Amino acid sequence: MPRTTTTVTISLDPAMAEEVEKVRKVEHRTSSALWREAMRAFLRSRSLPQYTPTRAELRAIDKGRTAIRRGDYYTLDELRTVLLGDQSKKAGPQKRGPRTTPRARTSRSRA
Repeated sequence: MPRTTTTVTISLDPAMAEEVEKVRKVEHRTSSALWREAMRAFLRSRSLPQYTPTRAELRAIDKGRTAIRRGDYYTLDELRTVLLGDQSKKAGPQKRGPRTTPRARTSRSRA
């Protein structure tokens, strides 16, 4: 009878291997089942259409990023206060200085 699966060997750093093992045990699954699911999700994500923002959207994104660099933004707690109507807290954007810590750069191709 011909073989219906293909064996693939991968190399992982110890930290990732340990994380996979923890998930495998918690979910009571085999390593193969986890990797099959991971590959299905990866392949499915690659087939999704890539959204390209319009010029107007790119300008709005740049405007928002500039405002954030100036420190002109709402924190999550401030947003909750505004949305939930908690009047005991001061609502409204707070003026903040520029960020002092670097943060991850994001690609414009995904908006």
